[in-house]
Formats: sequence, C-alpha cells, structure tokens
Amino acid sequence: MHDFHYQGDELFCEEVPIRQITEQVGTPCYIYSHRTLIRHFHAFDQAFIAIPHIVAFAMKSNSNLTVLRLLAKEGSGADIVSGGELFRALTAGMPPNKIVFAGVGKSKEEIRYALESDILMFNVESPGELQQINEVAGSMGLRAKVALRINPDIDPQTHPYISTGLKKSKFGIGADRALEEFDAAGNLPHIEVVGVHSHIGSQLTQVTPFVDALKKAIALIQTLQAKGVHIQYLNIGGGLGITYSDETPPHPKQLAEAISPLLQSVSCKIIMEPGRSIVGNAGILVTKVLYNKEGTDKHFVIVDAAMNDLLRPSLYDAHHDIQPVLKKESSVVNTVDVVGPICESGDFLAKDRKLPHSQPGDLLAVMSAGAYGFTMASNYNSRPRVPEVLVKGKDTTVIRKRETYEDLIRGESISEAFSN
Repeated sequence: MHDFHYQGDELFCEEVPIRQITEQVGTPCYIYSHRTLIRHFHAFDQAFIAIPHIVAFAMKSNSNLTVLRLLAKEGSGADIVSGGELFRALTAGMPPNKIVFAGVGKSKEEIRYALESDILMFNVESPGELQQINEVAGSMGLRAKVALRINPDIDPQTHPYISTGLKKSKFGIGADRALEEFDAAGNLPHIEVVGVHSHIGSQLTQVTPFVDALKKAIALIQTLQAKGVHIQYLNIGGGLGITYSDETPPHPKQLAEAISPLLQSVSCKIIMEPGRSIVGNAGILVTKVLYNKEGTDKHFVIVDAAMNDLLRPSLYDAHHDIQPVLKKESSVVNTVDVVGPICESGDFLAKDRKLPHSQPGDLLAVMSAGAYGFTMASNYNSRPRVPEVLVKGKDTTVIRKRETYEDLIRGESISEAFSN
C-alpha cells in the first residue's frame, strides 16, 4: 500500500499534486511519501512486537539522510555495508548499538571506524575477514562483537543477481563449515561471538524460503548452545518483496506468523534487515517526455530520465509500472519502449509496454522506485544526479538538491603540466 493516487485525472503524493512538485524542482526527480515510509516501518516493528527485536533498515536500498532520520526517530537501526554508509547512519542519528555491518569486503579502515563507533556487531562473511577484524580489534585493545553469516544453500526463487543464499554465492560461510568456523572464532582473543546471521536474497515473494533458512539457522544455534556457545542474536536478514507489477508478496505480519513459532525455540534477540519492503513503494521517479520516435519495428518514447537515474530495468530487466501524471481523454494506447538519453542500447525504463499516447512535455511517473533508485544512480554521460523530495501531507521538502555541472567536476583538477 502506498500514498500515490489519482484525484480526478491527476496523480498526487499524499495531498500534493505531482505536477506542482515538478514545477518547483524540474524533472527528473524522486518523490517520497512520508506517510508510506512510516507505515511500512511500523508494519515490521508491530508484526514482531511479541518478540525482542531490532529492525535494522537496509541502507543500501535508500540512504538519504532525511529518510534515515525519520526511521531512526521511529526506533530503527541500520544494516550497513560500507564505511560511507556508517558515516551516513551516524550523521542521521542512527544509534550505534542498533547498527550491524555486513558485506564481504570490509577494509581495515572500515573495521577500525566501526569499532571506534561502537556498533552493535559485524556480520562476518569469511575466515579471512574474521582474522582481519581480530587483528584490528587487538591493535585497539578491544574485543569485536560478531555474528557469522551462514549460507544455508536455500533457493529464494528470485532474480539470480539478488540471490545470496546459494552455494555458488559470494556471500556467507557454507553451512557445512559453520561449526568449524564458529570454533575458530571462539579461539580468537579479540573476537566475541554473539550471533548467527542468514540472508538468502532480495525481492522474495514467498514465506517458505525464509522458513527453510530459519530452520537451518536455529538448528545451528541449538548445536552451538549445547557446546556452551552463548548466541545472543539471530539475524534473519531481509529480502521481503514488494509489488512492482502483479506480485503478491506476504505482509510482514504473515512472515511473523510463519516464523514466530520457530523463534520460540531459541532465546535470542531477533535482528531483521528490511529495506525494499519499507521504501520501495514509498517513492517514484518522475520524468518528462522529450520526443516520440517511430522506428522500423519499435515506437520509442524518449524521456529525460535514464539508466543513470534508475538502473534496475537495465541491470535486472526489472519491471516498474509507468503511469501518466495527468490522464488524458484520448483512448489511444501504444506499445512502446520508454528510453532515456544515455548513449547505451541498455538505457531503458520499460520495453514493449502498453501506455496511453503521450506528447512531448507530458509527465510520467515510474512507480515503486523508492528502493535501489537514487542509491544506484551515477553521473554516467556526465549527467547531474536528480533531486529528492519528501512529501508530508500538504508539505514538500527538497531533501537533496539537483546536482549542478559544477558538482560534476568537484574534486577534479587539471594538472599544471597540461594547463597550457
């Protein structure tokens, strides 16, 4: 459920016409609904209210400071995967004791920064990383809290690029080596093993993979506890899907109902890492039609947004519904490719899509773009990144300004050897 809706023939975000926002900030632009963000966070938080838990928002889905501050005020923590995300989380006011650090390639500098910040724990992905954390913590006279990320070899039945729990994945430690690695971690002087972590993928539309992965994680915890290892946290990861087109993913309450009985068998605090399911349908990308082009076999609608603004269609062949901001009386529907100005054949927002006929200047809303939209944006083709706008009721706030051409070259300089 989200708060983008038509009033008459005009698309609104909460109580504000989309057209009014574009008149202020131009196009392309990202627009987020405050009401949707808060409601989706509480859907998770309330679903697990009977179980001690931390909701650690997956920052890779959306790392805007205002979005993070809103979630922090509601009680959220953060799932981070880089030193830059840690910096953003702390700047936004995320409490360090609710921050977990995942990712397969943490550098020494990032590990030190996280230890200095006193985060809750690291999600460890490999023996080499474990040794590195032990060494850095030792040099600081500390013990680092860690959870070992276990790869349960569960098929999440999602896109292969966002499947992370199979044997061939780069993520986690194979379940067949888990006990061996926990034993090794327990023998390291500057490591405190406090948790088990499992995350099998993103955009999951069924509960079954969560249940299957959780059963393996719980069996491991019970074995570890029998050996005297005190596991305080069970991190169940994230990955619950959203509706992009015709998917019917489970509500967080359904997920909680399915796994809560299993969680009763271990006395652990639960950590979950939702991202997309909180912000995905809370945001849209608005773009303007530039041209219509009739090719030999295709009808192209050329817009001012591109793959550098929203990469998911090009990267994953992902579907995003596209809706006119202003509906017209014309009943003409065309089958079109919606493409951007980038000089790549892969620059598209939709292919073979049936859309109402549009004219140059018309506005289109690319729906479900709040997650993995701006965070994956780039300056490819030297295109300034677009603004982000937050709507709360009747009020709008620009929470990131549109970049300028000067922003594109900030930090660069022409060497004196080539200045003449």
